[in-house]
Amino acid sequence: MTIVQNKKAFHDYLIEERYESGIVLEGWEVKAIRAGRAQIKEAYVLIRAAELYLIGAHITALPQASTHVQPDPVRTRKLLLHAAEIRKLIGKVERAGYTLIPLNFHYNKHRIKIEIGLAKGKKQHDKREASKERDWQRAADMRQSGSDSWLSCPARKCQVSITVSGFKEIDCMPSRTNHKARSG
Repeated sequence: MTIVQNKKAFHDYLIEERYESGIVLEGWEVKAIRAGRAQIKEAYVLIRAAELYLIGAHITALPQASTHVQPDPVRTRKLLLHAAEIRKLIGKVERAGYTLIPLNFHYNKHRIKIEIGLAKGKKQHDKREASKERDWQRAADMRQSGSDSWLSCPARKCQVSITVSGFKEIDCMPSRTNHKARSG
């Protein structure tokens, strides 16, 4: 079961491989993650001395946390993987130009695990292409389902065409006016 997901990682990076890793947490961090008070959008994984560390993950302490503990929400946390997996990741990151990105926090047998992805950064045109492909797929699904609830014409005698720029052109027959609406 996923607790927190990094949706931005799938937009900015092409994920090639995924690894499940343990993470060293303090007691207050476990309680906060179980309550959903974690954010990994700006986080990344760094390799130091043949060990993996999660940097930039923000885990907000619960208000009921102990007063004798001084919680640091963005402290560096160690990730736990087998040595062979770490060596494999180090080789790919250093030689092939990959990066390691946290994808989600989830439960595995009542323990909190983190899924990290071996990723390559997307170029801007790749992001645009993926967005355009999603829009086309969404429009095709709407046409296939026969849903016309998104049309703005009350007469329902409109013809819809999708332009190259991603706009839906609705040609309304009775008034011969063109409505323009953003795709999506």
